[in-house]
Amino acid sequence: MQDDLLLRYSRHIMLPQIEYAGQEKLTQSHALIIGAGGLGAPVAMYLAAAGVGTLTICDFDVVDLTNLQRQIIHTTAAVGQNKALSAQATIAGLNPEISVNVETARLNAEALAERVATADVVIDCSDNFATRYLLNQLCFDHKTPLVSGAAIRFEGQLSVFDFRHAGSPCYHCLYPDVGDDQELRCADNGVFAPLVGMIGTAQAGEAIKLLLNIGQTMQGRLLLLNALSAEWRTIRLKKDPSCTVCGH
Repeated sequence: MQDDLLLRYSRHIMLPQIEYAGQEKLTQSHALIIGAGGLGAPVAMYLAAAGVGTLTICDFDVVDLTNLQRQIIHTTAAVGQNKALSAQATIAGLNPEISVNVETARLNAEALAERVATADVVIDCSDNFATRYLLNQLCFDHKTPLVSGAAIRFEGQLSVFDFRHAGSPCYHCLYPDVGDDQELRCADNGVFAPLVGMIGTAQAGEAIKLLLNIGQTMQGRLLLLNALSAEWRTIRLKKDPSCTVCGH
């Protein structure tokens, strides 16, 4: 690692849980980020700032003026641009030392499976159940750790499904797919601007811990946040033996 990189990442290297070896591992890691909206914005920015060497950002949507209230990776000048490309441009200014790949078209299951297979961690920042269920299945198939987050109105949640461990529950254990889920979208329900930053930043932290294999992740636990009352709660999650994705 060159001197300028040692200086850039010096506050990480000072941490005994990371040190030089851990930072070097981050620079060689690949994170797949699904969605460059409210959650994906802080995820991408913090992973880039932390020095995760390769980011792949997938988003087929374009930046809208209503996004700027919370999607901090996009600027007013980016309105009308593809979100993944806008995120790539912002990250280039934040940390030009990393590589950012973008997917600007909607990926089918086969293409998404290829991206999951090459990633060291997947961060789900999507806003619909269909994508969440598909990512859960693909990450289980490829034994790729999945960091899942969601935020709406004043409420957010976060969990980790680390399929490298046989006992890990999956997203389907938490929310079984019964075919009649009602989507909750920010456009229809609103969202508190800092909430997505709080959940997205926590997702970035979980992803980095997974990449470095340090600390205790949110595997087997669901973190719930009510930003209006400033209450955080943690609920234990267990693997569902009858789950159609990860059950026996």
